[in-house]
Amino acid sequence: MLINLTRGVLLEYGLTLPPLLLEFEFNPKTLSRTRTITITTGNAPGTQGGYDFNLPTETPRVAQGVSVAPQQFNLEILIDATDRMSDPNLPGHAVAVVLGIEPELDTLRTMVEPKSQGPGGVQTLSSLGLGGNKAFQRDEHPSVLLLVWGSHILPVFLTSVQVDESAHLPTLKPYRATVTLSFQVIEGNNPFYQVEKVRQLVGAALNLSTTGSSSVSVSF
Repeated sequence: MLINLTRGVLLEYGLTLPPLLLEFEFNPKTLSRTRTITITTGNAPGTQGGYDFNLPTETPRVAQGVSVAPQQFNLEILIDATDRMSDPNLPGHAVAVVLGIEPELDTLRTMVEPKSQGPGGVQTLSSLGLGGNKAFQRDEHPSVLLLVWGSHILPVFLTSVQVDESAHLPTLKPYRATVTLSFQVIEGNNPFYQVEKVRQLVGAALNLSTTGSSSVSVSF
């Protein structure tokens, strides 16, 4: 699959019926990325902010422990079928004239709903009731998605979809909407996250090379 680097892509990573793919214009006004950690420090007087240290070799013992929360993403995208509706030469024109952006919104709703795994590893919506009668028999799980924009490919869970429709066809099908998406990055030894960590380290090294000419002096 060829990826247009000027667009964002959400691709479900799995054997899913139907296959799920959403391509969208990616030029958000804001993109929020949150990384939080919880630090365990001492409770004794004078050590509540961390244990004493004097040398760089002593800094590993300043805290008793640390836990890292998964990185969170929030972004806002515009899904608009105006161009496709007005130009019969554009791909998807016939569908947009009748259904507007409803197929794209249905794709997002399907991505966020839990799935059940059937024969051959094929995943279907849990709400179809094709698994067991009870929840624990249905083996429900969220979809693993690849969030692609520019040079980034991140494995994520889609945790929230908020749709604000702003224009409709006479049939009340929406053809323009602002969509707010929330993601949780899947961190671990999957190939996509490992590549992202390498890219992050390379970026940090490049930053050091560009600022290395500046000297920093600390006096005590």
